[in-house]
Amino acid sequence: MRKENWKAWCWAAGIRALRTMAQSAIAALGTGAAFYTVDWKAVGAVALMAGVLSILMSLSGLPEVQS
Repeated sequence: MRKENWKAWCWAAGIRALRTMAQSAIAALGTGAAFYTVDWKAVGAVALMAGVLSILMSLSGLPEVQS
């Protein structure tokens, strides 16, 4: 992979991971708020794991980045 493609892939994968982390954190907060308690460690762990999984899934390819 060329250097330009590598930078584009990192940018696109990072944006995708941040969006996924935000979505999962909001879902975890909503679930906790429904039971009148929010476990912030659990919210952080869920968001972090979602970000890691997003990066791993991006290894198979991103439609935003041309090969």
